[in-house]
Amino acid sequence: MWKLKLSEGDDSWVRSLNNHVGRQYWEFDQNGGTNEERFHIENIRQHFHKNRFHVKHSSDLLLRIQFAKEKKIDMKLGKVKIESEEEISKEGVSTTLRRALRFYSTIQAEDGHWPADYGGPLFLLPGLVISLFITGAVNAVLSEEHQKEILRYLYNHQNRDGGWGLHIEGHSTMFCTALNYVTLRLLGGEGENNEAILEKARKWILEHGGVTYIPSWGKFWLSVSNRGCFYSIYTHYFVLSI
Repeated sequence: MWKLKLSEGDDSWVRSLNNHVGRQYWEFDQNGGTNEERFHIENIRQHFHKNRFHVKHSSDLLLRIQFAKEKKIDMKLGKVKIESEEEISKEGVSTTLRRALRFYSTIQAEDGHWPADYGGPLFLLPGLVISLFITGAVNAVLSEEHQKEILRYLYNHQNRDGGWGLHIEGHSTMFCTALNYVTLRLLGGEGENNEAILEKARKWILEHGGVTYIPSWGKFWLSVSNRGCFYSIYTHYFVLSI
């Protein structure tokens, strides 16, 4: 299972003026959690994937589950439904306030800050993966489990038309579709599901003029990756052979 951890300044891989005290990161423990907890997490993943086109934000569910367990907060507070102002009662106001306090208390980290996922933009992750690839550090920095979660994230946020937008709720753009396509290829996802996703992405790219239409920032990333991305002022075809 995954667990959110807070840096105490003793990380060997990171450097900053304060040794990254307060930095948050996810750590995977293959023996972590009970069978029931792992089953619950898997159900949440499947539910999110099934409804990914309707609810695109994860709502930090894994974090909330972890913190609720660690803090042993009573989650049994019923919802208050009010049809009109005349129905507002002291008990209803009290319950609503307690629910609000419980919510923010649950997602607060032990050091006092509120950690959260920064997963909206879809043009940042490709830069990380491409940088690690050209420096030969993909497997040194990203564990196998981290790479699996990156693939899962990109699979879940591919639009119906096969592309990716600037953010998880945006319409498909050449910029993010091409870069995330390259990211999937560099990480080497396997299986029929991966090939189907890549095929949809290739189709979107070709149908929208080819990768020559990617903005300058995208051209930079594809150029430094040096992985068979060819630009031509005469054609609008996309060729990528890894």
